[in-house]
Amino acid sequence: MHQISTVPRSLWLILLLVLITPSEAGQRSDCFAVSAIVDADRCVNKCIPTQALGGAVDGHEKVWHWNPRGTWSDASHHCGYWTSDDSIREPINVSYGYRLPRRGNTIDQANDDGYSRITDGSEDSFWKSNPYLDSHFTGESDDAHPQWVVIDFGAIKPVNFIRIHWGTPYAEQYRVEYWTGDDPMHLQVDHADEWRAFPRGVVDHSSGGDRPFRLSERPISVQFVRIVMKRSSRKTTELSNDIRDRLGFAIREVDIGRIDSNGRFHDYVRHAADRYKQTIVYVSSTDPWHRAEDIDYNIEQPGLDFILTSELTNHLPILVPVGVLYDTPENAVAEIKYLLQRGYDLEGIELGEEPDGQWVSPEDYAALYVGAARRIRGLSPRLKLGGPSLQNFESHLLTWPDASGNRFWMNRFLSYLRAREAPFDFFSFEYYPFDNVCADAAPQLLKIPTRLSAMIASLRQDGVPSQIPWLLTEYGYSVFAGQPEVDIDGALFQADVVGSFLTQGGARAYLYGYEPNYLVDELKCSWGNLMMLQLNPKSEKLNRLSTYYGARLITKEWMQPTNSPHEIFSVAVDQGKPIASPLVTAYAVQRPDKQWSILAINKDPKHPAQLSVRFKFSDTQPPVPFSGKIDIIQFSRQQYVWRDDGPNGRPTRSFPPAYFRRDASSSYRLPPYSLTVLRGAPLQAKMRRSF
Repeated sequence: MHQISTVPRSLWLILLLVLITPSEAGQRSDCFAVSAIVDADRCVNKCIPTQALGGAVDGHEKVWHWNPRGTWSDASHHCGYWTSDDSIREPINVSYGYRLPRRGNTIDQANDDGYSRITDGSEDSFWKSNPYLDSHFTGESDDAHPQWVVIDFGAIKPVNFIRIHWGTPYAEQYRVEYWTGDDPMHLQVDHADEWRAFPRGVVDHSSGGDRPFRLSERPISVQFVRIVMKRSSRKTTELSNDIRDRLGFAIREVDIGRIDSNGRFHDYVRHAADRYKQTIVYVSSTDPWHRAEDIDYNIEQPGLDFILTSELTNHLPILVPVGVLYDTPENAVAEIKYLLQRGYDLEGIELGEEPDGQWVSPEDYAALYVGAARRIRGLSPRLKLGGPSLQNFESHLLTWPDASGNRFWMNRFLSYLRAREAPFDFFSFEYYPFDNVCADAAPQLLKIPTRLSAMIASLRQDGVPSQIPWLLTEYGYSVFAGQPEVDIDGALFQADVVGSFLTQGGARAYLYGYEPNYLVDELKCSWGNLMMLQLNPKSEKLNRLSTYYGARLITKEWMQPTNSPHEIFSVAVDQGKPIASPLVTAYAVQRPDKQWSILAINKDPKHPAQLSVRFKFSDTQPPVPFSGKIDIIQFSRQQYVWRDDGPNGRPTRSFPPAYFRRDASSSYRLPPYSLTVLRGAPLQAKMRRSF
């Protein structure tokens, strides 16, 4: 705990000067006063920190060969639908992702280095929808899960003509529509835009091929066109007896534009095998069919046995993901069967791949979830299953309305599961609130609690049960790499998310970025990455980053590193005047050692705060302060400084939090841009409390 002993004497003197006496702080003109009242009479949550706080590993839009050993559905050609081997042999130490050659999306929410096969300019390639959404697997009607393709021209164009180059299977019934509003892929709750069919856009008896046809007499000005497909031909040209090759819909290319007065066709679709040169396409689902040659060595992940036998698990049960969108239920079942045979302790099985961020309809994802969940539950009724690992969203998670006008994604997903009595033992979502890593982080950090609170409130309104555990299965400053993630901003972000989530009833939070990594510049404006430890390309030395020290402060100082329950209490913070986004946030726990511990975050990058802390144990008695000796642990720019030097950026000061023990006071100084833990016993701490 007394980590200050490792700090050089010169820095020790600096740190002593930082923590000045309350009377001196009150005289500082640059300090602002803040009061925090802990509602110590009502516990709002309980957690065991060794179980509630963890780390996450992720990957998207790839088929995961969790075991490099396995079988192809078309073994002679090393292609088809892959199922990893569930037999027990030598440990699995490495695994790989595989690209999907029947991919439809231009944007993939991951490395974003692929491209859509619908607008790649090649008749030899094609997009195909997920065969597991066919009635053959769902048991529903043939048109229960219509599939769609959306084409974004990037600007408004006059459209009256289309040519769809169908693959097999093709759609026997389909319609072509246009969007009446601004952006159908990023909906807003107060906009009532809709898809409308072109006057001649409904086709009831198609025989495939690539016959062009007119959508309207006169061109209609549109930016987004949608093809909605119903009733598959269930035909294939593949030399295969696998039913999955005949299910769903396939499109090789699409041309959309107008016929001018001279009968000439003007195609507005840009065809290129390059994500940045082709017209952007979105699709409803993707066929997980692939080939041995599609292996992506850039998607190398540690094997299941490597992780589960290492110290990373802290010898505790783990939450294990299985593929749903970009994998098969057979491969998912094999994975869990393997883990059970190995005797690993599983906390739960997450069936989640950010379906909302992949533009999947709630009913489609629910159907895939149900198909996998029922098979996995058959392995053991004790397994806890949940999901769907929602991507971060603003205010409300919306989708296109169903027949009743319901636009709320999670509400419809849950309704589908309830109607089929599918297991749903926990709810999971992600939190990456800031897309702009190029902007100043300080104003964005102020929004963390309110934005997270708005997400949680929205999900509760949509019907997510409060009685099941809520899991924040990934969180980070941004989905893009940037300096705030490696500067001290990252530690402030981490602490605020954990404190806010647990105070609002969250069960578990998993920080993304446990693996050591290098700096990258995704948006060409800011070097950073989601990581706690920085790899050095010129040496084997690891740099400890701010989130590393932030994690230690949360788990070893604010909370007690033990398997015993902690009680969490809400804190009301007052800066003396109404403010939409407080500069200081505070979170309170009572630890198993009976100490009360306050985690205070000063998000003002320039000014210190003077924080008074009081505990309200009863409505009939005044709040009371800390008493006796207290521990003060602080992490600020006195301990951590990042040097922005492009790809050579690194911390020039990287020390553990400073530790002090002193008499309780009426207020405590919070340095600018800092984390502070105040730990001790308040007066009247033995009064009864209710949960």
